[in-house]
Amino acid sequence: MPMRASLWTDLVEPDFLDPLRRAVADHVEPDADAVDREDVYPVEAIKALAGQGYTSLTLPEEFGGRGLGFAHCAALFEEASYASAAVGISLITILQAQTIIRLFGADSLKRSVLPEFGRGLITSYALTEANHGSDIRSLDTKAVRDGDRWVLTGRKSFITSGSAAEAYVILAETEIGVSSFFVRRGMEGVSTEEGPNAATFGLRNGPHVDLVLDRVALPADHLIGVEGKGVRQAVTTLDYSRTMAAAISLGIARAAFDGALSFAAGRSAFDRKILDFQGIQWYFADMLAEIDAARLLTYAAARKLDDHDDIARFGSEAKLLASRVATDTASRAVQICGAYGVMESARFGRYLRDAKAYEIAGGSSEILKNTIAKRLQQHVNDQREGLS
Repeated sequence: MPMRASLWTDLVEPDFLDPLRRAVADHVEPDADAVDREDVYPVEAIKALAGQGYTSLTLPEEFGGRGLGFAHCAALFEEASYASAAVGISLITILQAQTIIRLFGADSLKRSVLPEFGRGLITSYALTEANHGSDIRSLDTKAVRDGDRWVLTGRKSFITSGSAAEAYVILAETEIGVSSFFVRRGMEGVSTEEGPNAATFGLRNGPHVDLVLDRVALPADHLIGVEGKGVRQAVTTLDYSRTMAAAISLGIARAAFDGALSFAAGRSAFDRKILDFQGIQWYFADMLAEIDAARLLTYAAARKLDDHDDIARFGSEAKLLASRVATDTASRAVQICGAYGVMESARFGRYLRDAKAYEIAGGSSEILKNTIAKRLQQHVNDQREGLS
C-alpha cells in the first residue's frame, strides 16, 4: 500500500479541500510571519478568500453564499489557521457577525448586509466593555429609541479585528434589556481608539481597539432581532463560533506537529536521527492521538451545528479539547526541536503563543467547563423528572 502524502485524514471531500489549500498557499502562507510580527490585520488575505467564496460558505445562496454545511466551514478555519491563526481569528469575527444577522436579523437587514460578505465585508463582534469584561448582562453602552431610529452612545473595548472592521455587531442596553445592533464604521459618531492594552502576544491580527459610539443614529431595522434578547442572541452566536475556534486550534496543532516531525526526521544527534529515539517517538504518538481525537470531536460538533443538536455542549467540548491539545502540541514541538525550537526565526514560538491565547480568547477554558457542567446538570434533572 502506498504511503499517504499526509498524516491527516480529510474530513470533507477533496474537491473542496484541494482548491482551499491552493488558496491558502497563495494568499495566506506568504505573509503569515509578517502579519504576526507586525501585528496587522491581513486585509489582502481576507479579501482574496472572500473573492473565492470562503467568507460566505454557510450563507444561503439567496444571499450570495455557497450554502455549505459547517464541516466545510471547519475545514476552512483549520486549513487557513495551519498557515496563520491570525487569518483564522479574522475569519471568525466575520462569521460571528453574519451568523447573528442570519439567525435573528430583520429581512430588510439580511437582504442589505448578508450579500456584502461575499464581496469581502470585514466585520467585528464588539461585545466587551472595560468595566464588564465577559459579563455582557449589564452594559454602559446605551441605545435609546428616537422615532424611527435608534441612538447609541458608549464605548466598547478590546475589540478583535476592530482595527480593520468595516462594520460591527455591538450590544447596548435599551429600556427593556441588552439588545444587539449592526453599526457601520462610516456612520457619523463612530470612531476607534488604540488604548494601552491593544496588543496581545498571540492571535495577532492588529491592535484590539476601543470602539467609540457618540450619539450614533441607526435605522430601526439595525436592531438585530427582538429588543432585550441581545444576550441570548450573542451567546447562541458564540456557540456557533466556538466550534470554528476549535478548528483554528487544530490548524495550529497540526502545523506545530508537522514542523517538529520534519525537524526530527532530518536532524541527527549521537549518530542517530532525532526521530529514532524512543522518547521522541512517544512524544509524537501522544500528539498524533490527541490531535486525531480533537479533530473527530470538532467535525462532529460542526455537524451538530447543521442539525441544531446540543450545539452549546459539543462546541464547548470541541474548543476545550482542541485548544488544550494545541497548546500541549506546540509546547512539545518546542521541546523536540531544542535550541531551534526557541529561535525567533522558527515558527514554534508563534504556534505556542497563538495556541495559548486561544485557551482564553473566544471563551476561556473555565467558561467552557461551566457550560458543559450545566448541560450535565440539565441531564441529571431531566432523568429525575422522568423517574418522578
